[in-house]
Amino acid sequence: MPKINVYLPDDLAEAVKEAGVPVSAICQRALEQAVRRITAIRQAGLDGANGDTLAARLPNFTVRARTALAGAIDRSRGVDRTTVTTADLLGGVVDEGANLALQVLRAMDIDPTVVARELDRPVPDEPGAGSDVGGRRFSAAAANVLEAAVAEATGFGHNYVGCEHLLLGLVAETDGAAGKILRSLGADPRLTRRAVSAALAGYVHLNAQKQAAAESDAASLTAAVRREVQPLIARIERLEAHLGSAA
Repeated sequence: MPKINVYLPDDLAEAVKEAGVPVSAICQRALEQAVRRITAIRQAGLDGANGDTLAARLPNFTVRARTALAGAIDRSRGVDRTTVTTADLLGGVVDEGANLALQVLRAMDIDPTVVARELDRPVPDEPGAGSDVGGRRFSAAAANVLEAAVAEATGFGHNYVGCEHLLLGLVAETDGAAGKILRSLGADPRLTRRAVSAALAGYVHLNAQKQAAAESDAASLTAAVRREVQPLIARIERLEAHLGSAA
């Protein structure tokens, strides 16, 4: 069986050894999932693609991420181009309007409306598929972005690909227009990854708070119901006791 070396930071490698984690099995599983996702991206024909078809082809992408991809495809159709570029992808993320990637940009003092204005300007052509590929496809740079997004999601230990992962892929891609726009506005890859990590941590914390509040509300409701029902139960018990003594 072929062998692939996996390099880990010293502290993580030590922790893996101490925990006795089955590295080979875990890596195989993660790689299998990544290969399936990346293959789906590379083979995706985009003619007639919409939210429903993307859901079937890219089930691990979140609803917002698929909406962004559908928006990117619509952008390429709008200019009668057979290639979906990184600029289209970034435009799709911005147009979606309510995803975590936009919150990350705002946290880095990058206004999405400024990004949108930059995208409205003429952008240079990207290397990628032309009209001879037999239908609409992602450009090479855009495919790289989506593959990087999958890798980022895997690196975070996520079983989904969201707009925040797309943002990381866009920022890191060197050939596409989107990465150049984002980096010119201050979104370098390292800072963006830190911002995404912080945003994800904040999201988890917020969800935990909401869950605690929901549980507290449920407990309060249960207590209120018990207070209302308890006198009725006591009355029934007294009646049963009276009937028992009468018998």
